[in-house]
Amino acid sequence: VHRCILAVRSKFFNEVFKEGSGSSEKDGKPSYNMSELLPYGKIGLEAFQVFLSYLYTGKLKPSPMEVSTCVDNVCAHDACRPAISFAVELMYASSIFQILELVPLYLQRRLLNFVEKALLEDIIPILVVAFHCQCSQLGSPFVDRVARSDLDSICIEKELPYEVTESIRLLRRKSPSDGEGSEAVVDPLREKRIRRIHKALDSDDVELVKLLLTESDITLDDATALHYAAAYCDPKVVSEVLGLRLADVNLRNSRGYTVLHIAAMRKEPSVIMALLAKGASASTLTLDGQSAVNICRRLTRPKDYHAKTEQGKETNKDRICIDILEREMRRNPMAGDVSVASHALSDDLHMRLLYLENRVALARLLFPSEAKLAIDIAHAETTSELATGFPSKCSNGNLRQVDLNETPIMQKQRLLARMQALMKTVEMGRRYFPHCSEVLDKFMEDDPPDLSYLETGTPEEQRIERSRFRELKEDVQRAFKKDKAEFNRNGLSSSSSSSSLRDGGPYKYRKL
Repeated sequence: VHRCILAVRSKFFNEVFKEGSGSSEKDGKPSYNMSELLPYGKIGLEAFQVFLSYLYTGKLKPSPMEVSTCVDNVCAHDACRPAISFAVELMYASSIFQILELVPLYLQRRLLNFVEKALLEDIIPILVVAFHCQCSQLGSPFVDRVARSDLDSICIEKELPYEVTESIRLLRRKSPSDGEGSEAVVDPLREKRIRRIHKALDSDDVELVKLLLTESDITLDDATALHYAAAYCDPKVVSEVLGLRLADVNLRNSRGYTVLHIAAMRKEPSVIMALLAKGASASTLTLDGQSAVNICRRLTRPKDYHAKTEQGKETNKDRICIDILEREMRRNPMAGDVSVASHALSDDLHMRLLYLENRVALARLLFPSEAKLAIDIAHAETTSELATGFPSKCSNGNLRQVDLNETPIMQKQRLLARMQALMKTVEMGRRYFPHCSEVLDKFMEDDPPDLSYLETGTPEEQRIERSRFRELKEDVQRAFKKDKAEFNRNGLSSSSSSSSLRDGGPYKYRKL
């Protein structure tokens, strides 16, 4: 660095260089430890380099992509955690090193853009930096959003400074009926017992947790103790709580997160592996359609994910977490998320839903008996999600009428309920009709044959499409015979599919 320029531009550096405190001689030049210069917060190397460039040139360089974006391919990178973290680091640098013109002109304005865009968990660092840098103008809209949200009081107390927590609590008391999810009225005694369990976990005292459970009617699930341990406790404590076998490892908390989702946010490999070993589902989705691996990817910077691993040195934890979860999803595709099979499908909720609808509609066309059995086994026909058929490109159903009074949250819940019913149906099909499922996999991975080309198009197009159609028909017949043979050995029947395949059912094609 150029100490003369820094001393002129920054009062902070001027004082540091004059005092010489915290410095040590190295090759005849003083060196400073960044952590010793910072009273609070964290400033990464790339953020400090951008900050120095501003001091030297008066211009703020664009944020480096490798540290201000995530490794989720479908993310727009306008409000993911790395983007927020980089802006927060620049905010710390500008405030601590007293380059105050950067704060209102650029950084504060950039952070305010995240108010409604960012996930609730991702705005916590903004509230913290606003508190430390005493930027009430920046903190107020974020405090208001948290107060209107369904973020529980325990998380707020653990993550935020006391003064910010009190501001949020005061706002919630003033307008208890406003907002997305104001705090529900709770039994004070019950709340006290839950907090005792959490304090015992903070003390790494699982024996005390067991004692508290015997003294009251509160269970580990009532206290979401496993969620709490996965978020805040030592990995050893998480393993001990799992060892009690008293908690549902796939339980959702009040915000729809499973324990594995919380562990993915923490990015601690040992906790993730302990949960998977006890049966946690890597494919369970959050209410906004994200799996644990999606969460990890949206928290991970390209710099960390693509970092070269040197022999004898530790691998980056972010990369380890993603690899563990991806391997689990490949190993166990029947866990609920059929979209992790070998097809290139976007993580977007609507794309997942379209894939599942098309798949089940195709199953009803090619294997009507087996599809009906899978739906019955999944108890999906009794739900409104599947009772009226599957509108999709593969079916002739009419699209659902638009409810103009339906809020975005209600729409998302409806789509997720529909997707869960479809996923359960596909899971039952994979379990009981594996050969039919293999045919469906092959058909869904490839472009479906365009049946209009059987009678139209050039002679070459007709020849190719007829060949593909014959291959598909042969695959369907073979799969049906294999599954029918297995069913006959178990005393079951598949007569309806047999007649459908033999006669063409309601879908008859011209003989090739």
